[in-house]
This record gives sequence, C-alpha cells and structure tokens, in this order.
Amino acid sequence: MIITKIFRFEGAHIVRGCSSVRCRENIHGHSYRVEVSLSSDKLDNGFMVMDFSLLSKVKELVDSFDHSYSVWDQESDSFMKMVDSFNKRHVTMPISPSAEGYALLFFYVIDKVIQNTIFANNEGNVQLHSVKVHETETGSATCFASDLDMVFFSLTDLKFSKGVQSEWKSPQWWQDLLAHRSYVNETPKA
Repeated sequence: MIITKIFRFEGAHIVRGCSSVRCRENIHGHSYRVEVSLSSDKLDNGFMVMDFSLLSKVKELVDSFDHSYSVWDQESDSFMKMVDSFNKRHVTMPISPSAEGYALLFFYVIDKVIQNTIFANNEGNVQLHSVKVHETETGSATCFASDLDMVFFSLTDLKFSKGVQSEWKSPQWWQDLLAHRSYVNETPKA
C-alpha cells in the first residue's frame, strides 16, 4: 500500500545552465508542493502504513526551504556573499535548485529520515516510494529510489543558514540525522 503526504513551501532560486534565459539569469520564486509517498508491506496497529505524525522531521526539512533562497554551491563567491548579506533564510545546496534537483535532494534526505525513524506501532517495512516536487501548476519532477545513482553528494553538503536553523522546532534534528541517530517519535497527542 502507498500513502502520500503533501508539504508546501514558497521559495526563490536561479537555475543556472538551463535553457530559459529568464530562469538562468534571474532570481525568481515558486509556490512548491512536495508529495512524499511511502509504501509498506503491512498496516500498523491503527490500520495505517504509518502515522503521518512520524513525518515531523520531513516537515522540518521542507519548512527549512519556506521563504528561503536556495543557492547552488557552484555560484561565485561574490554571489554567495551577496545571498548571505541580504537573506537571513537561505539553503546552500550541492545540486542545482531545479524541480529535479529538489526532488532528488528531498528523496535522498527523506530516505535517511525514514531509515532513522523508530517505528513502534507494529509498522511493516516502511519505505520511501517517491518524492514529487511541483514547481508550478503544470510542471513537476518525481524521484524514485532508482534515481539515487544520480546522487554525488552527502548530507554534509547541504547547508542551512543560521536564520533557518534558528526557526527549527527541534534544533537537534539535523545533527541527529548527520550522526545517524535514530529518532524517538513522541506519541501523538489526542
């Protein structure tokens, strides 16, 4: 069975090297929709693949990009300094911030989150099935596990500004993920 949770963020970027002059030469923004689909071979004690509350770290990840500037780490030093000077919230990415880049990056990180989540409600073999990033109403990119062969980066290559980190509800979540520490999820409140 497959379940899907939708997250949203408003973000800005430049997609260097793309065909469109407007996209590759100008800062612009989008209203993104991120669909995270998970599969399992059985249902838990609540007859669910998993409780969506266990995706709190995924929400924290996607929210890190909300009202942030996503900058590719291949930008010039002067551009990076400008971004840092004028944007409190920014994320430096090891991959171009295209819809495809976001889908691949999110799949890679969310897969690590799922692998480090402690399931304690008799869940089955919960796996990340896909991540679909809608950049516009008419355009999206979908990433599957088979696409991970395109990953040439690691978690340590993703950098969140102090402005982003200061707003994390759970400030330790990223350090836990980097250290491969499992997440102890709180029991959802009624």
